[in-house]
Amino acid sequence: MEKEKYIAYVGTYTHGSSIGIHLYDVNVEEGTLSERKVVPVNNSSYVVKSKNGKYLYSIADEGVAVFEIKPDGDLELINKVGIDGMRGCYLCVDDSGKYLFVAGYHDGKITAVHTHQDGRLGQVFDGVFHKGVGSVAERNFRPHVSCVKTTPEGKYVCAVDNGIDQVKVYRINTARNRMELVDILRCKRESGPREILFSKDGKYAYILFELINKVGVFTYKDTDKGPEFELIQLVEPLSDQLDPMHDCGAAMTMSPDGKYLFTSTAGDDSVAMFAINPDDGTLTKEFALPISGEYPKDIALFPDGKHLAVVNHESNSITTFAIDYEKKLIVMKGKPMKVETPNCILMTNIEVE
Repeated sequence: MEKEKYIAYVGTYTHGSSIGIHLYDVNVEEGTLSERKVVPVNNSSYVVKSKNGKYLYSIADEGVAVFEIKPDGDLELINKVGIDGMRGCYLCVDDSGKYLFVAGYHDGKITAVHTHQDGRLGQVFDGVFHKGVGSVAERNFRPHVSCVKTTPEGKYVCAVDNGIDQVKVYRINTARNRMELVDILRCKRESGPREILFSKDGKYAYILFELINKVGVFTYKDTDKGPEFELIQLVEPLSDQLDPMHDCGAAMTMSPDGKYLFTSTAGDDSVAMFAINPDDGTLTKEFALPISGEYPKDIALFPDGKHLAVVNHESNSITTFAIDYEKKLIVMKGKPMKVETPNCILMTNIEVE
């Protein structure tokens, strides 16, 4: 009889002693991680699974590396493909599993790549360089695509541009193999949108703004005239410990049941939890607490939603916590685990006999 187990993949920078993606066995009940091995790949800054769950795609210096996920969660390299641009920072796959999208922070580009049934990546079929000048010249002087995400109905791809304070929305023209711009969500000047996430029911979008360190709540609808976003709330994820001018929104995730939104803040080095109102999608902050690390670059909920893992880029560690939803707090589980310059974490199930 097969039973479900879980594994965590943690991508790291490899300019130091780390060599790639760290694999951790996940103890869901205890809320802990145990390192198993490291799989070599150059500067894995983001990882994502294929829609069929058989393959793992990772950012790499060469473009994107593709791994087969073995029955025990181990990884076997299949191939690497270039993306006709600078190294990416974020990946997503569309609902059909036919396309992989790459966000380019350094060159302000969104790239679309064909995928094959055997997991290999095919050729780049389109790439769009964003244009424009941001309002903060010393930082956002040019486009920086920091996140790519498909919309809930799967018709569009949102490219979050941290540099020019916009979210550009594209449609894939499958006949011409082209990305066509259909809408632009213009955000507040100098807000620095970093990441977008949609509610479980698809009615709301949440955007984490890095520079003003707030979460924007938007209604989302796919209409006859195209996608529509409307801002209905801005909330602050900070604890009350530090000067907000020195804090930046870093990461965002949602609980498996879709009832809570979590964000992390660099500078404040904290994690905030928001309750999601099921009637209107608005957020109520339940807590913002320290994570015993520096620069919480990514966060992930354990599959049962009862524990949280935080990837601390600057302190070279991963910290895990039990979440007490009633008392509105988190309790650290054991000592921080050492891993050099971690960037991202993906926690996922595997089938074993």
